[in-house]
Amino acid sequence: RALPAGTPEQAREKTLAEVQVLRTVDRWKEASSVLTQALSKSPDDVDMLYELAMAQEKMGRMDELERLLRRIIALKPDHHHAHNALGYSMADRGVHLEEARVLVLRALELQPGDPFITDSLGWVEFRMGNKQSALAILQRAYDTKNDPEIAAHLGEVQWSLGLKDKAMKVWRDALKADPKNDLLLETLKRLKV
Repeated sequence: RALPAGTPEQAREKTLAEVQVLRTVDRWKEASSVLTQALSKSPDDVDMLYELAMAQEKMGRMDELERLLRRIIALKPDHHHAHNALGYSMADRGVHLEEARVLVLRALELQPGDPFITDSLGWVEFRMGNKQSALAILQRAYDTKNDPEIAAHLGEVQWSLGLKDKAMKVWRDALKADPKNDLLLETLKRLKV
């Protein structure tokens, strides 16, 4: 905070760096305050709006998350992260699933082959009850990027289909790679695994 910022761009970079530090230590309320203050000077900065949206999600403010992501999409229609985050958050909450699918498919058009967006599409399909389709999509995402959050989703779909040994292997491997991953741990707890 004490570092000088000679230009508006330096001030912006300093703010984003501070927010990154606050995110790393899970100080979401502070990150939100820093971003809100910065956005009062630059209200259309999509990077800061996106960071604020992610902070709102961590604080459980889903209406605010949705409002911010829609604003980003209005300001920058090709912002694939905003399309993906909005679609994923809807799917994760089990709301507006058709719109969630449209948003995630748009994100994939903008960023073809991205394993995290592919994961979101698989999660939308699972939430819509299309388990076999979800399994194929999530397996493709996991094969592209061995990530614990993708593993959490893939394992849950496998588990729901009775493929418990496969699910346990995916989860064990993910736990070895990242034993503190919140989504993975929450999934295992929720499923009582």
